[in-house]
Amino acid sequence: MDFDALLTHFFGTTDLDDLDPAAIETGTDRVRIAFGTETELGRRFALWTLLHALGDAPDPAKAFKDAALRRAAEDYARAAARIDRENF
Repeated sequence: MDFDALLTHFFGTTDLDDLDPAAIETGTDRVRIAFGTETELGRRFALWTLLHALGDAPDPAKAFKDAALRRAAEDYARAAARIDRENF
């Protein structure tokens, strides 16, 4: 899944800075619903990464029954945290 396509689909824009807090919350709710109902593993992981970027991802242990996806989510979260520390 393309990140910009996800942003456009759920938020109507690729620049979240253009949105007010209510619009961000509405879009985030839509992503949460999509994540909760998605059955295709790759799409579900992509939605989880978007939720993670929004600061609203569920814990990987609760989000993924599949051990490989759970590890991938944990690795992604660690890498994102490391990047945040290096940039601030």
